[in-house]
Amino acid sequence: MPRIKLVIEYDGTDFAGWQVQPNARTVQEELERALRQLLGEAVRVEGAGRTDAGAHAEGQVACFDAPRALPLKAYARGLNGHLPQDVAVVSAEEVEPGFDPRRWSLGKRYRYRISNRPARSPLRRRTHWELFGRLDVPAMRAAAPALLGRHDFASFRAADCEAKSSIRELRAVEISGEAGGEIAVGVEGTAFLKHMVRNIVGTLVEVGRGRRAPGWVADVLASRDRTLAGATAPAHGLTLVQVLYGEGRPAHLSQPDAVDE
Repeated sequence: MPRIKLVIEYDGTDFAGWQVQPNARTVQEELERALRQLLGEAVRVEGAGRTDAGAHAEGQVACFDAPRALPLKAYARGLNGHLPQDVAVVSAEEVEPGFDPRRWSLGKRYRYRISNRPARSPLRRRTHWELFGRLDVPAMRAAAPALLGRHDFASFRAADCEAKSSIRELRAVEISGEAGGEIAVGVEGTAFLKHMVRNIVGTLVEVGRGRRAPGWVADVLASRDRTLAGATAPAHGLTLVQVLYGEGRPAHLSQPDAVDE
């Protein structure tokens, strides 16, 4: 029974997130429906992590045990024939039987997009957080390094986050673009708490708006108090860019309680 790894891209606007749930349209549900149509029987899909309602993905990873061997192109081309227009298989490969897309992940990369144009943008309303007042991007960049490294990110977790520990490690927090145009916040870490990236962005935006000095971000992190951080940025600006893996089984597993965005 071959184990298949898929890389999935989706526009999350009309989804209630990745994970199957009652009375709601989800990415996992659509993928399992397409696999059932392709293979003629039900298949359970495992994802590398959840994404919130409205959030997008360029590189979500899903894995399943196929009931029979098929050419890999059948999963890429064949599944895309059964999937709706807002979900697509980017690539498919066979992996070893024990591969776990969540526990074997060595990290994830997210991108959060902000439209800072002075007027609203119909073309960006589903993929960017629209903020019309000019943001101080250099100040946001000055604040970001305080978040790098291994810390207790309790100040940036959702109130209903189920993770047992709020200790996480960020490898990169990079801000590109300029005021009056498009701004992107790229974040890479070993694992993430629920709403962690969105709460980080909301906090950096407080600095960009001039409401707080760059050094305030370090104070918020040290406080471990969610009420001191910025508001949660809207989900539709967030994209899961890539799930990172090593060769074969990694020397260590990412935190098994990581809920992710």
